[in-house]
Amino acid sequence: MGFILDDILLFPINGVVWIAEKIKESAEAELLDDSKVSERLMALQMQLELEEITEEEYQKKETELLDRLEEIRKYKESHGLNK
Repeated sequence: MGFILDDILLFPINGVVWIAEKIKESAEAELLDDSKVSERLMALQMQLELEEITEEEYQKKETELLDRLEEIRKYKESHGLNK
């Protein structure tokens, strides 16, 4: 009987904790989605080829995106998330 009462009393807290964990998991998955960064790299290459951006702009943005890919790789590696 005590466990049921504990469950009822702690439900609001446990619910908030569960929601917070789900939000964290979702945010982490989005931040670590290297396919989106790769897509941005391809789009950047297309912009350069269509002369929508200069070579300097391309190199700056490419460096940023490659750095982001490296950060994602290192994070996944350090947290055992490599697939």
